Amino acid sequence: MSALSDQLVTFAILGYLVAMICHAVEYAVGNARAVAPAAPARELVGAGVGAPGGTTVEPAAPAAAPPRGGRFADRARLAGLIAVGFTVLAAALHLAATVTRGIAADRMPWGNMYEFVLTISFIGTAAWLAVLAKRPSLRRLGLFLTLVMVLLLAFAELKLYVEVVPLMPALRSYWFIVHVSTISFSSGIFLLGAVPALAFLMRNGYERGKRSFPYTLARRLPAAEGLERLTFTLHAFAFPVFTFAVIAGAIWAEAAWGRAWGWDPKETWAFISWVVYAGYLHARATPSVKRNVATWIAILGFATMLMNLFGVNFFFTGLHSYAGID
Repeated sequence: MSALSDQLVTFAILGYLVAMICHAVEYAVGNARAVAPAAPARELVGAGVGAPGGTTVEPAAPAAAPPRGGRFADRARLAGLIAVGFTVLAAALHLAATVTRGIAADRMPWGNMYEFVLTISFIGTAAWLAVLAKRPSLRRLGLFLTLVMVLLLAFAELKLYVEVVPLMPALRSYWFIVHVSTISFSSGIFLLGAVPALAFLMRNGYERGKRSFPYTLARRLPAAEGLERLTFTLHAFAFPVFTFAVIAGAIWAEAAWGRAWGWDPKETWAFISWVVYAGYLHARATPSVKRNVATWIAILGFATMLMNLFGVNFFFTGLHSYAGID
């Protein structure tokens, strides 16, 4: 089962990669403009030449060629649908890889950083497919989502991979399922929320007339207003779950270590993330705060989540440092 899980992860990466390429094709040609064929020059036939009675004759205009814009639009839409199909396939492989990893370990597959990345990236993809089913007009965001999935899974497979091992004694508790499931779920939604947040900042700048990099990347993205609303919706949905996860972690710490909060590095960064995301939601609800300023706070929140996930395990030593990386 462990070997099967490893192979499924590889195939999932390939699936996300093909989906990313198809999304890139749609992104590149989706708004290609039709180039109208040049009208042929009209020639006048002089009197006595080619027409009885010396009348002037104009040759009939040739039949108009079919518009190229329609063909481009159809091909772009087909590429986009294929991209969604490969994303669904990759997500299925991704889920199967996570499940088989858990079967191989005879536990929930959240015992180290490799397994945690597998889980939160799958949740992000599943949430994206749910959003896409409700709002197909956002399909072009799939280019950025699949890019994130390829990078995350490739990094996990190349740098974070560890063999299946039993849980640490401190993790053998029903609170393991309660705390880690909720923290994984909220982290996956925050991961997805960072995609429209970055897209909004680029698209908003483009709509305001900025034509330098990276704003030109947003030329074919949906309107900035819709991206900002999606960013807020995802964060407002994930934040209460994240709050519960932090509280559950404190209860678990009390049961396992005899104290609810000890300012362990991961606890500290979880608190920092909570404060930043709370600040984002407060800023978003304050009319005097510009939407791009509030969105930057959301991006900062995701940066603190990345620090909590990778930085704490790589650079700090604490009770939560169980990444399994030497």
